[in-house]
Amino acid sequence: MKVARNQPFGMEENADSEHHFMIGGNASQASQIDPKEARFPCCLVWTPIPVISWLVPFIGHIGICREDGVILDFAGPNFVCVDNFAFGAVARYLQISKEKCRVLPIPSVDKIEDQYRQDEPRREMLTWDDVLRKSTQEFQHRNYSLLTCNCHSFVANNLNRLCFRTGGWNVVNLAALIFLKGKWVSKASMVRSMLPFVIVLILGLTFGGWNFVMFLAFFTLALVGWFLLGTYCFKNLIQL
Repeated sequence: MKVARNQPFGMEENADSEHHFMIGGNASQASQIDPKEARFPCCLVWTPIPVISWLVPFIGHIGICREDGVILDFAGPNFVCVDNFAFGAVARYLQISKEKCRVLPIPSVDKIEDQYRQDEPRREMLTWDDVLRKSTQEFQHRNYSLLTCNCHSFVANNLNRLCFRTGGWNVVNLAALIFLKGKWVSKASMVRSMLPFVIVLILGLTFGGWNFVMFLAFFTLALVGWFLLGTYCFKNLIQL
């Protein structure tokens, strides 16, 4: 297992997952967003991927940040980057409200145990970082695949553990969320992200004409179609 920069994110075991958990801390963030230092507390972050984003600009690399703003992203087999965002600086971000997060209890099949918990309810507070640590531990034992288990899988896993907006996150609605709601870090980051696509489009139309347009449309439909089918039709295909 590898963790970039040897950040002490921890490998401890969490408490009994059948207890009722809630996200600790108040709604205000512990620190401020600071793009120059790559600090985005409790945010989703996005950056373009070379070649792929040049052809399909709404597809990119995504990560999720700890309460101190440090970025975590699933970047390779058994490898979660810490404070070393793959593919460059953050271009877009979306800060998540802790008030919209809640970790629900896992129901037990043992009715006696359920009755015991009802008679003597126990509650333990988890921080945002505790939940991210659990997903990090899991994905440090996962194989990476662009088409079946990627950075979006890792972030969706975290959001479901946080039960952000009641959960149900996958690679498709997560990509839509960051594309529609994400804020550009700056005008320069927007230009850096979109300019390669514009250049490729102009060159493609100049030298390839409608053949290039057809290729681009086919590539986009094939890529998007794969994730739509893998998410909503073959639910075990895209891992979360």
